[in-house]
Amino acid sequence: MEISGIISAIVIGIVIGVLGRLVVPGRQRIGILWTIAVGIVAAFIGAGIAAAFGVADTDGIDWVEWLIQIGLAALGVAALDRAKAHR
Repeated sequence: MEISGIISAIVIGIVIGVLGRLVVPGRQRIGILWTIAVGIVAAFIGAGIAAAFGVADTDGIDWVEWLIQIGLAALGVAALDRAKAHR
C-alpha cells in the first residue's frame, strides 16, 4: 500500500469512526483517539467484507460498503464504551 492509500484510509477511518459514534445513542465514555482507531479498523474490515460480497467496487458511491463500515464502527464504539463502563 502506498503512502497516499494509507493517508486516505486514515481520513476515511476518522469519518467512519465519527459516523459510527453518532449512530450509538447516548453519551460514550471513550475519547476521540479511540473513536478514530475504531473507525480505521472498521474501515479496513468493512472494506474486506464488502469485497468478499462483491459490493466494494460499484459505479458511483459504494453505499453498501459505507453502511457496513459505519455499522462495524458503531459496534466497536459501543463495545469499548461498555468495556469502560464495567471498569
